[in-house]
Amino acid sequence: MSIRSALTLFASAAALAAGISAAGAATLDDVKARGTLNCGVNTGLLGFGQQDASGAWSGFDVDFCKAVAAAIFGDPAKVTYVPLSATDRFEALKSGKIDLLSRNSTWTLGREADLDIAFAGVTYYDGQGFMVKRASGKTSALELDGATVCVQTGTTTEPNFIDFFNTNNMKFTAVPAASSDEALEAYKAGKCDTITSDVSQLYAEKASLQDPADSIILPDVISKEPLGPAVREGDPAWRLFIQWVNFALINAEEIGLSSDRIDEAKASTKPEVKRLVGTEGDFGTKLGVPNDWVVAVVKAVGNYGEIYERNLGVNSKLGIPRGLNQIWSKGGIQYAPPIR
Repeated sequence: MSIRSALTLFASAAALAAGISAAGAATLDDVKARGTLNCGVNTGLLGFGQQDASGAWSGFDVDFCKAVAAAIFGDPAKVTYVPLSATDRFEALKSGKIDLLSRNSTWTLGREADLDIAFAGVTYYDGQGFMVKRASGKTSALELDGATVCVQTGTTTEPNFIDFFNTNNMKFTAVPAASSDEALEAYKAGKCDTITSDVSQLYAEKASLQDPADSIILPDVISKEPLGPAVREGDPAWRLFIQWVNFALINAEEIGLSSDRIDEAKASTKPEVKRLVGTEGDFGTKLGVPNDWVVAVVKAVGNYGEIYERNLGVNSKLGIPRGLNQIWSKGGIQYAPPIR
């Protein structure tokens, strides 16, 4: 190959790579041009994502959608919610039907490697557990040998519980369900001895029962379920932005910036506060949004702790203790790099 041919080939390859990069890096621009964020959420899970009779959406994952919209537009209402089942959530993301998936989804290697998606952090550290009828007398998942198990297919829940039973030489009969609602209905109808899912989802399902006190969530946690937002592979700028929305919420709680104090924080002389609220540095510009984007986010939905307590905390309908999801300085593992 001649030098000229080699240079021509190199230039063509570089142009192709640049074209691919430009094509794959357009999500934020597309969202801005459209004027709304298309956000994939749960079809209905108490505390995480559900729509009320008037059509309004609420929940932990829904608030993350609102936070992203607030960062981009300064308006948390500029979200088009797309309810998705566990089966169709990732295809909706890959196909471009949604810009962001914020739907209690577990970050795994297989999903990132096989589905051409990228997770942008962990918003909720969870684990899989089991719920049984109180009358069963069961106090541990290790007492479930021979049980019939209601489980939603197409999720990490199914292989996790099979691994747990096989590892502990326990027999089981699976009662597969296409959706979480179907699995819960089967449990309520007595078609299984136990229902298994993420512990947070079990809290939501228990709260929805006619008599929640008749069921208990066993203390055993059999897996790691880091739940977080996901985006399409190939747009590192968009993934970076979504990642830092999550980090900003955690950092805001850590330094005491709440929705009712965020305006006064703009007058702060503390360097870490000034960088967070945008009065120092151009950290918003680096992400493609206004420098005061964190102010808009916290004013709209609060910091991470406010979002958690409102939707999932001990005084909410779910009543889930912070546990691992407490910030690191208070004994949890929620930790964010600094904005600097």
